[in-house]
Amino acid sequence: MDILQSYINGEFVDSGEYFDNINPVNGEVIAGISEADEAMINHAISSARAALKGPWGRLSVNERSALLHKVADRMAEREQEFIDAEIADTGKSLFQVKTIDIPRGTANFRFFADQVKYQGGESFITETANGEKALNYSVNKPLGVVAVISPWNLPLLLATWKVAPALACGNCVILKPSEETSSTAVLLAQVMDEVGVPKGVFNLILGRGKAVGDKLTSAPGIDAVTFTGASATGKQIMKSVADTVKPISFELGGKNAAIVFAEADLEKAITGIARSTFTNCGQVCLCTEKVYVHRSLFPPFLEGLKQAAENIKIGYPLEQDVFMGPLVSKVHQQKVLAYYQLARDEGAEVVTGGGVPVFNDERDSGCFIQPTILTGLEDEARVNQEEIFGPVCHVSVFDDEDEVINRVNNTSYGLAASIWTEHLAQAHRVAAQIDVGLVWVNTWFLRDLRAPFGGVKLSGIGREGGEHSLAFYSEPSNICIKIDD
Repeated sequence: MDILQSYINGEFVDSGEYFDNINPVNGEVIAGISEADEAMINHAISSARAALKGPWGRLSVNERSALLHKVADRMAEREQEFIDAEIADTGKSLFQVKTIDIPRGTANFRFFADQVKYQGGESFITETANGEKALNYSVNKPLGVVAVISPWNLPLLLATWKVAPALACGNCVILKPSEETSSTAVLLAQVMDEVGVPKGVFNLILGRGKAVGDKLTSAPGIDAVTFTGASATGKQIMKSVADTVKPISFELGGKNAAIVFAEADLEKAITGIARSTFTNCGQVCLCTEKVYVHRSLFPPFLEGLKQAAENIKIGYPLEQDVFMGPLVSKVHQQKVLAYYQLARDEGAEVVTGGGVPVFNDERDSGCFIQPTILTGLEDEARVNQEEIFGPVCHVSVFDDEDEVINRVNNTSYGLAASIWTEHLAQAHRVAAQIDVGLVWVNTWFLRDLRAPFGGVKLSGIGREGGEHSLAFYSEPSNICIKIDD
């Protein structure tokens, strides 16, 4: 059996302590994961701190950019290996992994390798009341050693979304991927090694959150922490870094809404919301879990979404036309099923789904679940307030614009929303009043890597993307030079 190992100071390291890497399609063990111990974490930190003062710290921006392009080139050469590893860990469909997840991982390195070359600073002339003059200008310095904690739902894409800009800005990185999906992170470490990234610049720590993640984020040698994942975990990380006041960047949970106005194109709205609800089995922080439909469109919309859900093909990742694979783990499957039961207990009508598909083969030992549509609950119901992170949405009716805006904003989360209307003025007016970080109009998941990405309230702190990422991973330092007459 393959053993996945941590990568520290240019070497793959085995702790001798292991746990299983499980295939969610059939429940089989596909690899062992060597869990890092405290000594390995400390070694990774000391190696990263030494690398900051070594050749890495002396590279120019153009040299760092060129090296990151080499990383992207090598990832592209090994693309099929990344695809196979991602599918084995997650059970996602080949179409999604091949067209979104792995190409975006490579694109993240190319994008930030180019973006950092155009990162600018401020400069201005200062003249005081008594006639003194000075030139003030700023230079961008790396934060130092950055702990990157990445999630299991988009393993390579979201890890590289953080690692690439952190390295581009001259930091050293310690990546801790989810214990559920470590395989592509190990391949990334191999690529770093193959293209000659200096020792200590990129380190990989494998292990479970309690055993490894907590120790890493609280370690005194870590200068900043960036995390994507559950809001509850984000709260714990904030507590662990409070004493040392480390910079943090959090992209956390969401309870995202879609609004279908009377002016919407019904077919577009049904197709778009089916995609935003059921993509990746609902395991995307941006997925829709609450849908508000104008009363005039409610019956045909609900029937159309029901048909879309029941037409989804669920099955093996490599099977043709499969749209939905399994959830990531048995633990997560049981969590989502518990919410399905909670919905019934709260009085919901299950329009379709609500259980586990039966295949009568090895997949019955996997983590599959049915796409589910609910209706009939009040906004205050737990199912409408708590993030489920599965292929499920609740559909409600509304009557007027002000009403639906207030209802959409009635949540502790604030990550994303989508608006469906053919009335442009309405789209502009409503989008500006939704308390989220991202609003889509007549689309979903359409991204520009330059645009700010992040949420408000329990959905996160800070923004990622383009200059926003570079601003987090670098520290401006002002230099003031007196001008003599």
